Amino acid sequence: MDFALTEEQQMVKEMAARFADAEIRPKAAELDETHAHPADIVKQLGELKMLGIAVPEEYGGGGMDYVSYVLALIEISKGCASTGVIMSVNNSLYCFPVYAYGTEDQKKKYLHPCASGEYLGCYGLTEAGAGSDPAGMRTIAVRDNAEWIISGEKKFITNGNVARFAVIAAVTDKEKGYKGISSFVVDLENTPGFKVGRVEEKMGILASGTAELIFEDARVPADALLGKEGEGFKQMLTTLNGGRIGIASQAIGIGRSVLEDAVSYAKTREQFGKPITSFQAIQWKLADMATELDAAELLTLRAAWLEDHKKPYEKEAAMAKMYASDAAMRASVEGVQILGGYGYSKEYPMERHMRDAKICQIYEGTNEIMRLVVAKNLTKG
Repeated sequence: MDFALTEEQQMVKEMAARFADAEIRPKAAELDETHAHPADIVKQLGELKMLGIAVPEEYGGGGMDYVSYVLALIEISKGCASTGVIMSVNNSLYCFPVYAYGTEDQKKKYLHPCASGEYLGCYGLTEAGAGSDPAGMRTIAVRDNAEWIISGEKKFITNGNVARFAVIAAVTDKEKGYKGISSFVVDLENTPGFKVGRVEEKMGILASGTAELIFEDARVPADALLGKEGEGFKQMLTTLNGGRIGIASQAIGIGRSVLEDAVSYAKTREQFGKPITSFQAIQWKLADMATELDAAELLTLRAAWLEDHKKPYEKEAAMAKMYASDAAMRASVEGVQILGGYGYSKEYPMERHMRDAKICQIYEGTNEIMRLVVAKNLTKG
């Protein structure tokens, strides 16, 4: 068993780390405080081919593998979790389904602009009454000659306030249940009847916009249909598997920042005439953090390797997302504890890490759903 990275993978990891340290980390606190979309950083990510890492170069991407994607996203998320999720959604939830299910014309028209970083994409699945259960979806699409008419509202859509393009799930046949869901790739800027609704006020990832997408008899061309009618649910499951690898990577990046900040602080903080790293209680907290984050990274790299090699990875992606997000949350709680009063203060980034970590247990499928996915795979057949 070979755990060594290829030369290209190591290069991508180091490039992402240098960029995060130089361009992202110094701005993270300000981005969190102002809730500002990191437009300049996102532009540079596009220039570095990090917004379409696994998309072939002919469609504007980096032409790399999913292991490289995980390595890069961990480093970017270490610098700023908000930037990490912007990158994750564009790669996993937008570029992946358009590349996997789009026609050649759709790839040229809708994939290239986002994989190259010219624009951002988003994924419209969640609704007020349809989160873990897509059967509750109420957004509908009705065929009208050479167009589809989309009506409904999507909720909690990452990048929704800044995206030019979106993959939208809608019901095209109510009688068929899950098999009546279809996907559409939509140019949000040129779709009459579409508007951005409320942009959420959130606990964390404050520089990442989370918005409502509102479709009121919005008309899109017939060729906006992604794949075939009724294939939306199947596409959704595959897309979310990849998305969970992205969120696992984001969580690991947050956890790595927690660990680095906790170790740095503990080395200089003295109590009873000694640095607190000399106390076993602190040592054990740091040891548990490091062990769990390493385990989470190995789980995530395994899932990415399976995706690269076209092998089933639904269970492994769910395991990685579940374990990594839980590990990041546990690390952030202990990180705040190690810093004490400073951990609770905005003077240090630790409280931001804790706020950012929490969402990783919720989006791309709650961790309760992840446990169901793992159990389903263990007991089927």
